[in-house]
Amino acid sequence: MQSVVREYDSKIDTKRRVTLRGKVFDYYHVSEYTDGRILLEPRELVAPFQVSANTLAMMDASMESLKNGQASEPIDLSDFEE
Repeated sequence: MQSVVREYDSKIDTKRRVTLRGKVFDYYHVSEYTDGRILLEPRELVAPFQVSANTLAMMDASMESLKNGQASEPIDLSDFEE
């Protein structure tokens, strides 16, 4: 069981918001219960350093095309150099 790190009382403002003090995460999943309890669980919108299966498949196909010599001519980016 985890211990309580911080405990305080908060009041809902006129726009029905509650302020969280010293929050670590930007996004939370909210669960409201019939007895009035509200549970906030931290969430990350995108798992860090995770690449989707579709993106990996596209990268594999691109590398296979490159190995087979199916590639465009190099792009001249010298106009963007400082």
